[in-house]
Amino acid sequence: MPEPSEALAAPNPPSGGPGSAEAAKGPPATAPPDPGPGSRGSVAARATLAGTVVSLLLVAAIVLGSRMLRDFDAALLPYAVATVFLAFGVAHRYTVWVSAPGARRLFRKGFGSLFSADNFRRAPTALPKMIATYLGLQKFLGARSRGRWAAHQLIFWGCILAALITLPLTWGWFTFTSDSGPGPGYEMRIWGFKVLGFDSLNIVGWLMFHGLDIAAALVIPGASYFLWRRMKDRGAITGQRFAYDLLPLICLIVISVTGLLLTFSSIFLHGGGYEFLAVLHMVSVVFTLIYIPFGKFFHIVQRPAAVGMQLFKYTARQDQQVFACKRCGEPVDTTPYVENLRGTMQDLKLDFNAFVEYCPRCKRVLRGNAYLTHVKKGFK
Repeated sequence: MPEPSEALAAPNPPSGGPGSAEAAKGPPATAPPDPGPGSRGSVAARATLAGTVVSLLLVAAIVLGSRMLRDFDAALLPYAVATVFLAFGVAHRYTVWVSAPGARRLFRKGFGSLFSADNFRRAPTALPKMIATYLGLQKFLGARSRGRWAAHQLIFWGCILAALITLPLTWGWFTFTSDSGPGPGYEMRIWGFKVLGFDSLNIVGWLMFHGLDIAAALVIPGASYFLWRRMKDRGAITGQRFAYDLLPLICLIVISVTGLLLTFSSIFLHGGGYEFLAVLHMVSVVFTLIYIPFGKFFHIVQRPAAVGMQLFKYTARQDQQVFACKRCGEPVDTTPYVENLRGTMQDLKLDFNAFVEYCPRCKRVLRGNAYLTHVKKGFK
């Protein structure tokens, strides 16, 4: 079957390489900084400056939000310090990430679509819908496996609940004070303002004081499922790395189990072993917070840009800007997205521009024909 000469003449990309459909989502988060606009030293300097500014802003927010540390609990100081390091690490790595050509283009297009007034006028419900389905329900995982989707949902909502409770308490933004001596009446205050009064002996009070236990109960089965899968699934075992794939799951399980054991100790053991469990829990939480910017959990910070890219593609489909495969005529993706991918390859100085005009099936055919024409003939 004769193929387009320009495609056959193009350098042959490896399977799964930049010319494949899988790579159409852009370069990975670990892509090296682009030395084009400036040296790597300048990227590191900008990243360090960004991390310093963000961490100082968080420190200021902690001081002001806790009413000049009046509501700050000194026992939670290690957690607060860890969040400051977390802020520095996230800002530093994010700056390095968006300095890479592909990530920079993804960032600009994604957030440009998120904050586009024109997109909002044309499709006012698109952004809330994508936030709910792509960030919240994560339906794209359901297409791979219902089990993986369910486990990811348990981890996601458990971690969201834990963060909403832990971070404000750690920073001194939330306080719980008794309005009647030893109780059972309590008041929840935010930045010193009363927002809720509740009885610790009813269901509302139980939920208030056991929110972290509920979060742990959600996280443990979800993380255990993925840990089991990574120990049993041959496909997962082949490419996994301990520090990147297994360590985050172990940390989540340790945090959740030690948190539940603290509650068990206070209720059933009259505080037996509480101090040891508290230290173990604190160490696991602090380690995980500091680890987030340098491990797999960093995708949490990157995901909003991907939502913007989905919105970018959605608005192009609404305008019927669909790019057809140059070989078979099947739809490839939206025309603006294909052009964006072409621009990314030019930024990366990759000579696969012809391949972005073909669907995944035709790319495989072209690679096979190129192999038969230019490689295998040397073995005859």
